[in-house]
Amino acid sequence: MKTYVRPISFLLILLAIYLSFDTVMPTYKSDLDKPDITFSTDRALEHVEAISIKPHAVGFDAHETVKKYIIDQLTQMGLEPSTQKGYTAGDWGNFSKAENIIARINGSQPGKTLVLLSHYDSNPHSSMGASDAASGVATILEGVRAYLASDTIPKNDILILFSDAEELGLNGADLFVNRHPRAKDVGLVLNFEARGSGGQSYMLIETNRGNEKLIEEFTKADPDYPVANSLVYSVYKLLPNDTDLTVFREDRDIEGFNFAFIDDHYDYHTALDNYDRLDKNSLAHQGSYLMPLLHHFSQSDLTDLKSLNDSIYFNVPLFKFISYPFDWIWPMFYLALVLLVALLFYGFKIKRLNLKEIGRGFLPLLLTLAINGIAGWYAWSALKWIYPQYNDILHGFTYNGHMYIIAFVLFSLGVCFRVYHHYREIPISNLLVAPLIIWLIISWGLTSYLPGASYFILPLYALLGSLMISVQEEKSNLYFLVVLAFPAIWIYTPFIQMFPVGLGLKMLVASTVLTTLTFFLLLPVFEAYKHKKRIASLSFLLFLGFMVSAHINSGNKSENPKPTSLLYILNTDKNKAQWATYENDLSSWTSQYLGENKTIPEGLATISSKYDTDFTYVADAPIKELLPPKVEVTIDTLIGEHRVLEFRISPQRDVNRLDVFTNETRILEAKINSVALSDYYLDNRKGRKLITHFISNNDYTEIQLRIPKEESLELTLYEASNDLLNNPVFSVPERGKEFIPMPFVLNDAVLLIKTIKF
Repeated sequence: MKTYVRPISFLLILLAIYLSFDTVMPTYKSDLDKPDITFSTDRALEHVEAISIKPHAVGFDAHETVKKYIIDQLTQMGLEPSTQKGYTAGDWGNFSKAENIIARINGSQPGKTLVLLSHYDSNPHSSMGASDAASGVATILEGVRAYLASDTIPKNDILILFSDAEELGLNGADLFVNRHPRAKDVGLVLNFEARGSGGQSYMLIETNRGNEKLIEEFTKADPDYPVANSLVYSVYKLLPNDTDLTVFREDRDIEGFNFAFIDDHYDYHTALDNYDRLDKNSLAHQGSYLMPLLHHFSQSDLTDLKSLNDSIYFNVPLFKFISYPFDWIWPMFYLALVLLVALLFYGFKIKRLNLKEIGRGFLPLLLTLAINGIAGWYAWSALKWIYPQYNDILHGFTYNGHMYIIAFVLFSLGVCFRVYHHYREIPISNLLVAPLIIWLIISWGLTSYLPGASYFILPLYALLGSLMISVQEEKSNLYFLVVLAFPAIWIYTPFIQMFPVGLGLKMLVASTVLTTLTFFLLLPVFEAYKHKKRIASLSFLLFLGFMVSAHINSGNKSENPKPTSLLYILNTDKNKAQWATYENDLSSWTSQYLGENKTIPEGLATISSKYDTDFTYVADAPIKELLPPKVEVTIDTLIGEHRVLEFRISPQRDVNRLDVFTNETRILEAKINSVALSDYYLDNRKGRKLITHFISNNDYTEIQLRIPKEESLELTLYEASNDLLNNPVFSVPERGKEFIPMPFVLNDAVLLIKTIKF
């Protein structure tokens, strides 16, 4: 049996990796025959399909259709839905008319309200919104139906809120939180979202204080497949947050939970966010959160959820969800430090540790970190150079992105096995000291600056156990060492995938470095392998195999279409027209209009977009007879040291959007359709943008400004309609199946530019 110890140990490691992914979310099975009182993924899918037939952004025809569908479904459940309408600009200067859908289940006792939240608008202009966020709407509709079917009487009021205009700037949430009378009664929010079309749904807390009480209650609710960790929570608190729930936290100090899946990121905000691409397992995962949390928090005391203390928490296979107080962080670090010092002292005393050999043990560690770190750092830049079309995937995660992650993980493993093969003569007891010191330094850094990630120290204890065994024994039980390796595998492996999936392939460096650091923790097992050189060769061979597979799948076809963009821009001041694109690598579809005559654009402002993307090329276009917006000045007067202006901008054609930019004039006060822009926004405007109005029903835009009287004001209007492909004035052909509209930018648009001077 000893002959098979090493192969079996390797298979156990592969099994542990498999469990770290497979056991954290449910597997979809057809469940239409489930009892009415339980959540059915199939029934939820029916809602997703109905909602995601067409793009339904604010101002689009299908937006009204989706709103009526949701109201009808709530009515069929016996609820009495209402709507809340109003203009709002949120905090991003994106102005729109939002119409929230609200329904209520009355509780048996007075107290705080539980809110079930998702948004029903899709992203402009081509996204079907199946995942983002028809999946959230469907989860709530099906969950509420099952809850009502159970005849459960909640202690707390339950408010169902389907917000509008989330994609434009959290506008619907802003409208509810700051203007709805029920907002003051909210005690907790459960928000369902998506940032891709598949993968695990992550739980993410929103709180202004500590998370201890929220974690306690989440644990009591006991969802079957919790995926959450305090590292993501700590990072999230450092970043600008942008979900509807953020508005509740910032404006009303209301806490809550976000639930969102983020894999298959390449579908995010694109025409591929459709019913067929939605991962049914991800939808089932959302339902597995909602039902236990709905039953738990509908009966809980929602007035007792605030805490000044934080908890460390994370999920692992077998143990499900683990949490402990922040107070344990430094004692755990100091305990690890003391244990390491004690083991070093003991090892030197019995002459099983040698200072020279320990020093040599740092060489393979630093060499592997350097090689894999450099490879990961330059990987994405190299890939974009080899495949220019990747530059047009703005969020940076390609259709074959998972292949690249696996490939560079294999490359990193190959480097580790190859380098450590050359240092195989160093005794394992001496070889382990360098990884222990490096990981102790990392743990100190995390504990000091990112305490939510301090649970990364737990595998270090397992490595300390391996050092203790190696110091005391000539040969160790390999199976026992594999068991000691499980914490490292279960804690770190998900992050190796998650960082580039969530943040784009520019984060391949996180995968290569974390793979290397995890390898160090598995050294007690791998050092027992006699054929590390062969394993390295196999890893490199598999790396090449996955790179070849990624290359084969790097082209564009109907299932992996290339993002493309085309705009017609008419400058009415100069009477000049241009074709424009955001593409770096021009598609054949775009090249019909920007071929050999394309030039680099000059003087075009960056239209507001997620990544501040600039036009890449322009080309001369024929002048079309298009009516520019009409500007009517109603007030232009001096009051003290200030000049007060009021004017109305009215479209003379069907439009979807109006961007207004200013010169360097200081804007002291601004109102859009009587809604004031905040002083914070006016002081921190980006690119001189004043406002972006996402227009419904061809509404006008009325602007009131107060400026210093000695300054001259110049406004540049960018009025856009998303009708380039169906506008009778143009004859632009439909895209081929290998192309889709580029997301995150103004696209397929007819854009008119007009300048006004005051």
